[in-house]
Amino acid sequence: MIPTLDTASPADTSASSDAGLGISAARHRSAELETTIRQHPERFRVLTGDRPTGRLHLGHYFGTLHNRVRLQNLGVELLVVIADYQVLTDRDVADRLPEHVEELVLDYLAVGIDPGRATIFTHSAIPALNQLLLPFLSLISVAELGRNPTVKDEIAQSAQASVSGLMFTYPAHQAADILFCKANLVPVGQDQLPHLEATRTIARRFNNRYANGGVPVFPEPDALLSAAPLLLGTDGTKMSKSRGNAIALAATADETARLIRGAKTDAIRHITYEPATRPEIASLLLLTALCLDRDPRAVAEDIGPRGAATLKAVATEAVNEHLKPIRARRALYAKDRHRVHEILQAGNGHATALADSTLREVRIAMNSLL
Repeated sequence: MIPTLDTASPADTSASSDAGLGISAARHRSAELETTIRQHPERFRVLTGDRPTGRLHLGHYFGTLHNRVRLQNLGVELLVVIADYQVLTDRDVADRLPEHVEELVLDYLAVGIDPGRATIFTHSAIPALNQLLLPFLSLISVAELGRNPTVKDEIAQSAQASVSGLMFTYPAHQAADILFCKANLVPVGQDQLPHLEATRTIARRFNNRYANGGVPVFPEPDALLSAAPLLLGTDGTKMSKSRGNAIALAATADETARLIRGAKTDAIRHITYEPATRPEIASLLLLTALCLDRDPRAVAEDIGPRGAATLKAVATEAVNEHLKPIRARRALYAKDRHRVHEILQAGNGHATALADSTLREVRIAMNSLL
């Protein structure tokens, strides 16, 4: 039986008392971090990643992928986990997993993630990473896992008849993803702050309980809050792979045009950028502006009385032009699947070495290395 902490130990501080990841504090800290990243990128190791549940889309590109490439190009060490085990968090089976893993790697390479400067690896290929889950679970209570707002939301949205235990362990598993390589920086959206706070709590509790001579084993990673724009799907709801309302990076120009033509708009002909009252129009304007590197208000002024049909035509041209080099790189890499597998093997090898070293440190600290 794995013991749990019902409350924080006296030497510890609870997640709720840590002001370091409050939203306003996290924004201020992120601004400071951005300055330091530009001055000393070598000080940072970033862990980020995705679950392989389908092809990545424009929401992912402007939300996270673009930022990963930016950090990589600044000189930050980047590790990207393909969290294949975590597909089972809210699904009964992991359908077409090998295919989805390959598609993710192709998307990463296409947008500019460089395997010569970044480590791309699969969750399931790193045994020592997953072995960290056991000691980490002993450092966080059932109550803390259950009241994690992200977990609560996932449970509420889950289509499963019942929720598996893996759902509740998700924050601890994510902590293992981050801490196995001692990442000290994690790009997140505001809604992911509770997960990162759980990671910081686990790192702090482990250090307080097991660090020999007061030397911490794990860093308490900082959140780098994303300023990513919110793009709606073509049906006006949250863009999602599972809802079929997203434009995949791998979509053809014709598929892109068809999806944008079918995008939901409103009955007002004059085009204006008003996110609060005209969210569907605003999302199309924002997408167009991002692709053109312009202000969405300026795009709206250009289109004005010409209506939604013109907006969709402008958006289609902007998206297809922006994605053209990405699609070309993707097609090139897709011709050499052996190279894709080599990149994964190399990434898995590097991640395994990091995880093995960290697990050895953990076992020494816990006095469990025979």
